[in-house]
Amino acid sequence: MPRKLDPNDSAREAIIIGGGIAGLSAAIYLGRGQRDTLVIDSGKSMARWEPEVQNYFGFPDGISGEDLLQRGGEHARRYGIAFTSDEIIAAHQENALFYLKGNSRTYSAHRLLIATGIYHLPPKLEGVVECLGHSMFFCKDCDGIRVRGKTILIYGWNNEAVEYALAMLLYSPVVGLVLDAHQPVWDATHDQWLREHAIPVYPAKIVSVERDRCQLQGLIFAGDIKVEVQALFTTRGDVCLNKLARELGAAVDDEGQIIVDRCMATNVKGLYAAGCVTPANCQMIIAAGEGAKAAQAINRDLFLESLETHTLKRYRKEQLQTTETEPALIPAES
Repeated sequence: MPRKLDPNDSAREAIIIGGGIAGLSAAIYLGRGQRDTLVIDSGKSMARWEPEVQNYFGFPDGISGEDLLQRGGEHARRYGIAFTSDEIIAAHQENALFYLKGNSRTYSAHRLLIATGIYHLPPKLEGVVECLGHSMFFCKDCDGIRVRGKTILIYGWNNEAVEYALAMLLYSPVVGLVLDAHQPVWDATHDQWLREHAIPVYPAKIVSVERDRCQLQGLIFAGDIKVEVQALFTTRGDVCLNKLARELGAAVDDEGQIIVDRCMATNVKGLYAAGCVTPANCQMIIAAGEGAKAAQAINRDLFLESLETHTLKRYRKEQLQTTETEPALIPAES
């Protein structure tokens, strides 16, 4: 079980904000590194939206996002990681410590990992949210193969939407773009690609959605036109949950992603970020890898600090006073 080098220090060695894939992966590594670590989770991981994850290494038959999170939590608890359900609403740094204010209580830590993720924006269409992960998707890399041979529509009006539509031709010959009364903002090159590949575009306002429980069946456009759909991908964009990082002075890019170095460290000493809130490709397996990288960097950072501050020396002194510290001498067999 994790044990503090300095039992008189009330602050955690590390706190992870976010109990999604990146946060749990980091927790496992920090627990195995014997670090006193707390995971603060508000229960909003996007992984919970996935009824069946088909591209996570080691699960050839697929696994639900909820089940993956549960397994990750059990794995981290095996190494003594503490968990609490709370939402952090404010953060500041003072004297090299991070202070967090939650809805339930306050917290402090020497190292902080932000793994708050992002929020994918679904189309503003009644009934579509119920289809998430079943017939409405955000990621072609994750779910393109699930819709092979189906009628696929892309909801969007920018260059990314055009590229989604073109990429879907590898999975189905029936692909179209819906604008929902928005003006297209794709450039001339993308417009040429649309025409070159004969991708139909439906510009009218969507007035209603037809579905059978979680399965989309059709979009009804103004003018009483119905277009069949079996799979809908949206490119409305993402909201990066970076508020706490910005409060602490972390730099973000134009898309709101927290800028990190190769060790997942931000420009703020002691502050790290991992997962979809960084510029990484937003895949669960990549988020897990980033969480592991961040945890290894935090563990190394804490170790070096323990040498500089002599806390490891004090810890060793206690060991020497209370425990047998030399291997037993056993006569060698002749």
